[in-house]
Amino acid sequence: MVTISSKEAKEKFGALVDTARREPVTITKHSRPVVVVVSSERYAELEALEDEVWAARAREAEKRGYLSTEESEAVIQGILNAEA
Repeated sequence: MVTISSKEAKEKFGALVDTARREPVTITKHSRPVVVVVSSERYAELEALEDEVWAARAREAEKRGYLSTEESEAVIQGILNAEA
């Protein structure tokens, strides 16, 4: 992974974008990493992975007896209706 300073990122933005399309780029500020720039394709992959993780957690929670999505919505609606 490439690492550059925020000053360099600002000065060489075009090069930053080109590099980020090939591999993640860490941008530092005061020698500390503050952000990582990734391609839009990689970002979409990461979002899809995150969705899979949350779906797996939800399935596990349902197996353990937690409320399903429908049950959760019914509880929330009941609370909202009681407040109205």
